[in-house]
Amino acid sequence: MTDAAPPGISRWAIRIEFDGRPFVGWQRQKSGLSVQQLIEEAAEHLTQGRKVSSVTAGRTDSGVHAAGLVAHLDFPEDAPLSRKAVRDAIGYHLKPHPISILEAAPAPEGWNARFSATWRRYRYTILNRPARPAMQEGFVWHLRAPLDIEAMQEGANHLLGGHDFTSFRAAACQARDALRTLDELTITRSGECVHMDVQARSFLHHQVRNMVGTLALVGHHQWHPDQVKEALDARDRCKAGPTAPPDGLCLMDVGYPDDPFRP
Repeated sequence: MTDAAPPGISRWAIRIEFDGRPFVGWQRQKSGLSVQQLIEEAAEHLTQGRKVSSVTAGRTDSGVHAAGLVAHLDFPEDAPLSRKAVRDAIGYHLKPHPISILEAAPAPEGWNARFSATWRRYRYTILNRPARPAMQEGFVWHLRAPLDIEAMQEGANHLLGGHDFTSFRAAACQARDALRTLDELTITRSGECVHMDVQARSFLHHQVRNMVGTLALVGHHQWHPDQVKEALDARDRCKAGPTAPPDGLCLMDVGYPDDPFRP
């Protein structure tokens, strides 16, 4: 599925990095500051105040971070644009907010940041040590008790492939159904940090955070790994574990067959 730019519009792709803590999430809300609002307002400095609309590959929640979120901006066709101007000028007008435009490129014909994406990749980071975080505060979930990552991986393997993820979707999730295909869920330890890397074409609302909260129960030996499958098969949110906090979640990258940033 694609959604080409309408006539009279010049569509540009941008790759974005941001600290999600000050924001209500990507999407504009009735109250609170959103990443979308700030980027659109910054982009309008390139069009003498004319409206610039945006669409993102993934709508992050409040407190969730991004290292490589992709969006597209629809500029008036006569706006004088270049890769450097779009990247640097928007970046300049985003100050002092913790949002950076990493790359900008003209979008390929028929390209759409949301519908053209074939995968999204997230990383969830747990700081697993007795001492609370100082340098990493706001970017990790702090769990003091040691985690058994081998048991967690055994439980995670039950979630790989195509399933009905009703047990791992938020009550407010607006997706038409809970059928999703999980291509990767890998759990590794790097020093005091436990990383969970997950990739799929798309995710349900809170799906990653609910899977992390469930697997943390396995890591603390409160659940057997096979209980993850039981929770999955139950198709009941009450049967899975708690929702992990947003702090440790970061959208790492988005994949496209026709990558606008490829040289």
